[in-house]
Amino acid sequence: MARILVIEDEPDIQTLLRFNLEKEGHQVVVAGNGETGLHELRRQAFDLVLLDLMLPDRDGLEICKVMRSKETLSAIPIIMVTAKGDESDVVIGLGLGADDYVTKPFRIKEVLARVKARLLRTREAAVEAERKRIEIEGLIIDPVRHRVVVDREVVPVTLTEFKLLYFLASHPGVAYGRYDMLDNISGDGDAVTDRTIDVHIRNLRHKIRPYDRLIETVRGVGYRFAEPTHT
Repeated sequence: MARILVIEDEPDIQTLLRFNLEKEGHQVVVAGNGETGLHELRRQAFDLVLLDLMLPDRDGLEICKVMRSKETLSAIPIIMVTAKGDESDVVIGLGLGADDYVTKPFRIKEVLARVKARLLRTREAAVEAERKRIEIEGLIIDPVRHRVVVDREVVPVTLTEFKLLYFLASHPGVAYGRYDMLDNISGDGDAVTDRTIDVHIRNLRHKIRPYDRLIETVRGVGYRFAEPTHT
């Protein structure tokens, strides 16, 4: 079903979580402290982490912060497990990027239900992300990661450039005027005008070479993204 890392220092809780999660069909790895947990995260891929906040070496909040700062770990769902009565730790943990929490002493059925719900949401999000991602030849436009990849290399683009590229690529074959593009990409505080559209397009073309040919100039109108060719 899923690979789950349990970072927990109490042997009884380790055993309880491992037994019940494996009974649900999951593969479980247990780490008794934060450093071992980070080592396991670097060593293998996981679908979810159950993270105790009270650890003997590195604080669970610190582990959460480290995970969210690493690109390879940032998308892994985190459910915090805490014995603290102070809700401030939960607030901080959620602010650092944790997805959910349970408080000790907990009912194992509650933990299993939260794990199931979080895994389901993650899978649904992955399906939606795949649906939204645009891939043409060696050009990938990923709106979830907000990333443009050219022949397996990530290229840096500005927010406006990304909005322009994704909007045009989402409507291949449709010619848009500069004001039409502005209406569709502008947000509050965006310093974009019809006069700067040409500059952004020129910068985009340079950055996505050799796929710059996909952004076509329509004389007297504006721009369009090339329609896919069918063989």
